[in-house]
Amino acid sequence: MTTTLGEDLRGWLDQSRRRIGGLALEPRIEQIGRVAQTGDGVATVRGLPDARLDELLIFEGGVRGLAVDLGEHAIGCVLLGDATAIHAGSVVRGTGEVARVPVGEALLGRVINALGVPLDGGAPVAARSFAPAEQPAPAIVDRALVTRPLATGLLVVDAMIPLGRGQRELIIGDRGTGKTAIAVDAIINQRSSGVICVYAAVGQKASSVAQVVEAVRRYGALERCLFVVGEANAAPGLQWLTPYAACTMAEYFMAQGRDVLLVIDDLTKHAAVYRQVSLLLRRPPGREAYPGDIFYIHSRLLERAAKLAPERGGGSLTALPIAETQAGNISSYIPTNLISITDGQIYLDPRLFYEDQKPAVDVGKSVSRVGGKTQAPVLKALSESLRLEYAQFLELEVFTRFGTMVDERTRKVIEHGRRIREALRQEQFAPLALAEEVVLLLALSEGVLDDAPLGRVGDFRKALGPWLTAHCPEAAALDDQSKALSDDLRATLKASLQALARSLGLYGGAAGEPT
Repeated sequence: MTTTLGEDLRGWLDQSRRRIGGLALEPRIEQIGRVAQTGDGVATVRGLPDARLDELLIFEGGVRGLAVDLGEHAIGCVLLGDATAIHAGSVVRGTGEVARVPVGEALLGRVINALGVPLDGGAPVAARSFAPAEQPAPAIVDRALVTRPLATGLLVVDAMIPLGRGQRELIIGDRGTGKTAIAVDAIINQRSSGVICVYAAVGQKASSVAQVVEAVRRYGALERCLFVVGEANAAPGLQWLTPYAACTMAEYFMAQGRDVLLVIDDLTKHAAVYRQVSLLLRRPPGREAYPGDIFYIHSRLLERAAKLAPERGGGSLTALPIAETQAGNISSYIPTNLISITDGQIYLDPRLFYEDQKPAVDVGKSVSRVGGKTQAPVLKALSESLRLEYAQFLELEVFTRFGTMVDERTRKVIEHGRRIREALRQEQFAPLALAEEVVLLLALSEGVLDDAPLGRVGDFRKALGPWLTAHCPEAAALDDQSKALSDDLRATLKASLQALARSLGLYGGAAGEPT
């Protein structure tokens, strides 16, 4: 028995020696430091003299962090996970790599955080490739002119503040005025356009993000959407990284020649998180306690939105960043920074919102610096005078509120303007097709609705889609490549719209009759 055990032991030792002898032993350099202090989502590390800026560090427990401050004797890090297991003296290992995020088709239809961890309860993301979260913006020679429209399905935006594929348009307004609603409607409207949509939530409540996901699931094309979430209870570093990670994921599809829409909700919270991290890392504060590079962190992000030249595939990345104002003050620090970076802004007025004029877009303070160059020709021909007519109406309406007597011509201008305003009012999750927008503008310009009761204009708008399909298939086929309406088609559509108005009984009451 003893002999058998001895022989088994010798055999096991011989086998182990053979295995060890077959191993290729090579020297490996491992950089190890230790945590000097930690708290509130940041940590100070000592002992990594070769660490690089934005290098990814691994803490005990697998928590990752980014080296954002390289001091003479210590490194300032932002943590990208739960820091409860990290304490002074914990071991930190350098990786020699920057933060990378998963990219690819496998991300579509998923809800993930900035590092690619699923938040929707599904299986881990099976990404085949990774890309750095921070990447340089396309060079000028690699860009092309922004010429093709990006339809939002909102008449007030598509007609008076048109967006183009590759543009950066800021959505700005007070809290609770419908900023996210405009962005979500723009995402829903891409259900038939083939545009990939990426929604980045920064510092938002989990319930708010869930509502956005459910709205897209119900009304849009979830299989072509991606949600990158840095919730309000996530680590500050993870919230800060979220828009950069989302932009990298969107750039993957742009590089393939596809069109992408990126919504960042919102950059005001992103700036606040960066200020928090910077103060904790003892960076010198500037205006309103923001660090000196607060402009740069947003400009290097939004400059990545572009329309690529045909030699680079011809893809586009359209950015719709959101910013929140206080008491309508668009001249405060962060809003003015973002306005100077972007190609225009859509301003939402709280007064219009509380008057139930939704979307509450103030067309006087809103602008698209790309403008009509991207607008569909068939829509541009009908909307050229719309903004002027609406502005004249708003100016005249102020005087009528004081009971001023007006002549017949002024009364007609006011009644026409009221119907324009009523036509611009839309329900949420109900974006209009381009053909519906064109025909609705035609009805306004031809005065088809001038004698209709105000409260029935919405009924007319809702009936347009089925009516066009049944009676005017040539109008229902209009797209962003269609030219301006011919005189014959314009006359045919006007007669058809008058017939629709009669079928709805819109000519039964006096002009301006309230509901």
